[in-house]
Amino acid sequence: MAPRITVIGTGYLGATHAACMAELGFEVLGLDVDRDKLAALAAGRVPMYEPGLSELLLKHVAGHQGSTGRLRFTDSWEEVAAFGDVHFICVNTPQRKGEFAADMSHVDSALESLAPLLERPALVVGKSTVPVGSANRLAERLAALAPAGERAELAWNPEFLREGFAVGDTLRPDRLVVGVRSGSAERLLREVYAPLIEDGVPFVVTDFPTAELVKAAANSFLATKISFINAMAEVCESAGADVVQLAKALSYDERIGRKFLNAGLGFGGGCLPKDIRAFMARAGELGADQALTFLREVDSINMRRRSRMVELAREQCGGGFLGRRVAVLGAAFKPNSDDIRDSPALNVAGQIQLQGAQVTVYDPKAMDNARKMFPSLSYAASPLEAAEGAHVVLHLTEWQEFRELDPAEVGAVVAERRLVDGRNVLDGEAWRAAGWTYRAMGRPSAE
Repeated sequence: MAPRITVIGTGYLGATHAACMAELGFEVLGLDVDRDKLAALAAGRVPMYEPGLSELLLKHVAGHQGSTGRLRFTDSWEEVAAFGDVHFICVNTPQRKGEFAADMSHVDSALESLAPLLERPALVVGKSTVPVGSANRLAERLAALAPAGERAELAWNPEFLREGFAVGDTLRPDRLVVGVRSGSAERLLREVYAPLIEDGVPFVVTDFPTAELVKAAANSFLATKISFINAMAEVCESAGADVVQLAKALSYDERIGRKFLNAGLGFGGGCLPKDIRAFMARAGELGADQALTFLREVDSINMRRRSRMVELAREQCGGGFLGRRVAVLGAAFKPNSDDIRDSPALNVAGQIQLQGAQVTVYDPKAMDNARKMFPSLSYAASPLEAAEGAHVVLHLTEWQEFRELDPAEVGAVVAERRLVDGRNVLDGEAWRAAGWTYRAMGRPSAE
């Protein structure tokens, strides 16, 4: 008989994991303390924008016509403990207020609530991104609290989801990493992930600390690569070189590759910034802080990109923002998402508004979230409406919709044809041919 699965926490990670486990054929019960969120999920509504997730929910959530009925939701810890053989902890680990370290309160609370109810054999699997050493501590706490004793085990199985691609990353991951302490835990996770393993997905078995470090190390490497090419953009601006051509030339070296060599406004979101900061904080606690001092510069380079975008916009407005209208294309921190956490686009928009400009924002999916977080900004229903009367247009989130804009059509509604491409993906020649002044970070400023 296949193991029954529970997913604790139904945010971005949890909702995706629950729906995908149902897709793999398992009976799944999701738990959350937010009853409004549970009601939405039970109705097949996703509380965030993630391509393909809503369709997957409707396919499996019980009570919908034609659904498999394999996925249900509850707020009862007792029901979860009685139902599940494998319990995935998928709660958030945000950055602590005023600190770099991760806030483990949600993970700790989940374990404290579940463990005392585990009266039969069960595997508790952490998927949340946590500081190295957390799994060892949580395993000791599980052993102390669970009536099942050592028959209740812990494993760590980090997630590697990319927003906008989460469903595919769960059903077709590039690797599965599991930190275990016993053969029984490994065998059970192999059973859970059997369809993926059979499809050739690498299954990497490690100890707890290594499994925890994989996610931190991966995010740190990606952040470093992004900040490296943005540092090269700073040099290119000073030298009159073109960072896009530089990146293209570098990409032919197979040791370097092309991915994440896109110079521009830098990274944001709810993962990369807080994860590298938590990694630095944990290294300091372990006495290995010197090993990660380079991440401080990675973070600094990333934040400087936002300041540089404000400078470029100010230059295009004649040296000051007072009385100027600025159109901002993009609010989400990345395309194919409505996530505005630590969004470079909204950070720039807010800074410019504080300096006196009238800022109007448009984003295909993140408008509602942006309005809640930045209610003082103006919002438009389309790119053309945002650009109406603008003295400069800023392209800050690389949605495909923005790449397909007609420069002449946009030019007909602006006050001045000035564009700053914060993502280095628009066709500069086409915009210049339509009479626009086109600027981008790390590229020559020829009109």
